[in-house]
Amino acid sequence: MKSRRKAVWGWAMYDWANSAFATTVMSGFFPVFFKQYWSAGVDVNLSTARLGLGNAAAGLLVALAAPILGAVADRSSARKRFLALFAYLGVLMTAALYFVGQGQWAFAVVVYAMGVIGFSGANIFYDALLPEVAGEKDVDFVSGFGFSMGYLGGGLLFLVNVLMVVMPHRFGLADAGQAVRIGFLTVALWWGFFTLFILFWVPEAPPAAARTTTAGIWSGGFAQLKHTFGRLRHMKTVLLFLCAYWLYIDGVDTIIRMAVDYGMSLGFATNDLLLALLVTQFVGFPAALVFGRLGQRMGPRKGIYIAIGVYVAATFWGITMTRKEEFYVLAVVIGLVQGGIQALSRSYYSRLIPADKPAEFFGFYNMLGKFAAIIGPVLVGGVGLLMRRILMPADPTATDLIQVGAMAARWSMASVLILFAAGAILLYFVDEEKGRAQAAML
Repeated sequence: MKSRRKAVWGWAMYDWANSAFATTVMSGFFPVFFKQYWSAGVDVNLSTARLGLGNAAAGLLVALAAPILGAVADRSSARKRFLALFAYLGVLMTAALYFVGQGQWAFAVVVYAMGVIGFSGANIFYDALLPEVAGEKDVDFVSGFGFSMGYLGGGLLFLVNVLMVVMPHRFGLADAGQAVRIGFLTVALWWGFFTLFILFWVPEAPPAAARTTTAGIWSGGFAQLKHTFGRLRHMKTVLLFLCAYWLYIDGVDTIIRMAVDYGMSLGFATNDLLLALLVTQFVGFPAALVFGRLGQRMGPRKGIYIAIGVYVAATFWGITMTRKEEFYVLAVVIGLVQGGIQALSRSYYSRLIPADKPAEFFGFYNMLGKFAAIIGPVLVGGVGLLMRRILMPADPTATDLIQVGAMAARWSMASVLILFAAGAILLYFVDEEKGRAQAAML
């Protein structure tokens, strides 16, 4: 029992570790610094499109590699080794952001995309280790516990980073720009150190079939992947859930990655946006735990529907808001469900897949999650540019530029509603009992 608790804590500590990247870099500092430093002087909708394309490119690379990486990791019992490989790639790239010079937006996008690849690739193997530390009865709670630790850990470091930006002289820094760059280094150190807990505290089951050579591991992995594709054709419930997840998590990821950029397009102050994001983190800590318990009591699918409903309402509100106080309220609302929908989706999926191939099947799960990260940002960026072209008068004034930019941003964010609606409709047809039966037969 003591060893199981230690494994759960070690597993959850990786969420504590990598959430610093998700919060400080992906959601917080990178969008701000990209607009004001690396892409300074560029139209707000164009910089949004550039940021969206950077996210999309990283998501595409991870999505294409995820299934085969999962198959190889299962075949060789190398989930922790692959996790370490990708995690420390992300650590290195995060530290490298410190050295990207002003105006070098293309270089910034490449380094950032490599960091996202490290972050997203490691999550494939982090998710696949969930069955190693949690049984069926407590998988919802353990999944939620991981996300809650992520919100707390990421929020604590982000709090320090925000204070550095707001009061740089108190930390011996020259200005907010230097504070942001130092913030990237703190994320790298935090992520690198706390990753050690999952590597040392979480056990890993031996491989189902021993392989003595690297070539054998990879050839076996490809063969296993081919076999899994064959099995998936007969696992219609899993496929249906993956399609639903692909759509609604697209909306979630897009809001996470583009919310600060959206607020800046509406003219809100950077410090207000960062503080609102900080509020989301600390609200998300207890909320993820509550959603884990909710999944145990009423079932994860009902919990997912509650979260989707909140996201739809929040999106409607967000596209009409005009005051920064509304952004703070929305931050609280999003914080209540953000971790919950992610945690319950992961635990629900773990019930539908064969127990002997978790990394491989979570490879498909993360593949669709990353393809969602491609569609969402591109959709937001593309709709913004299209609406800007449609709404812009022939001879715009300075006021026209500001007003049209804000209106185009609202239209771009409204496009996310399509994804939530489509995902909710498909999820309605997912039958958990039928899915378990299909997984047991194959």
